[in-house]
Amino acid sequence: MTETSPQQTSVKKILPLILATAIFMQMLDSTILNTSLPSIAKDLHESPLNMQNAIISYVLTLAVFMPASGFLADRFGTKKVFIFSLVLFSLGSLFCSMSQNLTHLVISRVIQGVGGSLMTPVGKLALIKTFDKSELLKAMNFAIIPALIGPVLGPLVGGYMVDYLSWHWIFLINIPIGILGIILGLKYMPDYKSADVDFDLKGFLIFAAASLLLSISLELFGDMQNISPVLFVFILGFLFLYYYYKHAKRGGNPIFPLDLFQVRTFRVGIVGNLATRLGISSVPLLLPLMIQIAYKQSAVTSGWIIAPMALTAIFGKSSVIKILDKYGYRQTLMVNTFIIGTLICLLAIPDIHTNLYWFVPIIAILGFFNSIQFTSMNTISIADLRNFQTSSGNSLISVNQQLAIGFGIAFGLIVLKLFENSDLIEGEIHNAFRYTFLTVGILTIISGFVFRRLHISDGKNMKSKEE
Repeated sequence: MTETSPQQTSVKKILPLILATAIFMQMLDSTILNTSLPSIAKDLHESPLNMQNAIISYVLTLAVFMPASGFLADRFGTKKVFIFSLVLFSLGSLFCSMSQNLTHLVISRVIQGVGGSLMTPVGKLALIKTFDKSELLKAMNFAIIPALIGPVLGPLVGGYMVDYLSWHWIFLINIPIGILGIILGLKYMPDYKSADVDFDLKGFLIFAAASLLLSISLELFGDMQNISPVLFVFILGFLFLYYYYKHAKRGGNPIFPLDLFQVRTFRVGIVGNLATRLGISSVPLLLPLMIQIAYKQSAVTSGWIIAPMALTAIFGKSSVIKILDKYGYRQTLMVNTFIIGTLICLLAIPDIHTNLYWFVPIIAILGFFNSIQFTSMNTISIADLRNFQTSSGNSLISVNQQLAIGFGIAFGLIVLKLFENSDLIEGEIHNAFRYTFLTVGILTIISGFVFRRLHISDGKNMKSKEE
């Protein structure tokens, strides 16, 4: 393989910065919207509780197109695909800022999502191919620092921009960062290609159709007047999943080989990720909505209350190895899931007259345990995969993670709408949020039993692989 840049030293210095730029944009964009939704909803004449499409459309687009990123990089070159992804993401951001209604915003978020689905995976691929194994960890650690900073800045930057400028700026902020990435990419991004390009296009299309149909069924469930179309779309989604199963069983080179699911730790990790994120993923959206809708507070206030979740997650990441070494994956994941579920339930305790800052310690502790949860689930999922399974396994974990986030947000808002329309809340929207936190918290606690399928000794071979 050859690279286009003649200055190997310069490339090695700048390439982690290029990837860091892409990750920062993506992480900032994923979190900045949560505190801004009520303001965008008001401007677009929508209910804030109907704005979930703006988040879910982006997350699901990531999930659908991520599996194609490796093939496109091999076929067209890392440089071309990476720069194309930055251009798409920046254009999507510009279109988002110009949106006149929710439909425009959703379409623009899909364009952003296509760019985002290629941006980070292709950047990582270029990094892996450029650096020796001995240098890779240091380069990757530098590149992922923005992944830790982005979620801290996102709610705060979003809050200040909405309150002091306008919501349009939460998207426009991506454009100068994107232009910087494009300029650096044109000069320093190596252009790796592969002569041996084999992509399961049919499997990709079937799996994408299944993901989209299952997601649409959740959307329809949130606004349903009639159960029939919801059931039809839901069943159709499962039929496509079964069709993919039959397709992969025939052999060849399926995009997600079925032998991955014969690995017990991978199976438990995938199911556990999906189950526990149903509750966890809805909290960063529901809490800012509650603070702004029920408590009538500003976007800045909701940003400051949410920010500690990302700060303590950094401490959780640095503690996870010691915890896993002492207690093992089975005990850590079961107990940790119960703790997270209990903390979500605690968000339901304060009534409308309680001081708002009561939420801060709960959110801060939740961020710490969330970090342990995500790191543990992701590492146990790849613990027993063989070398030839690692690439497809890693890809499926990423896709599963994005689908779980999308399903979790949709699920949380469906529960909220059901309570909003029930007699239980006695006309108080705040009570609808309280019952929703209680419901998703209890379901998160129950999801912890998925990890009983792990053995006490599972994951011991991961000690050398963890960061």
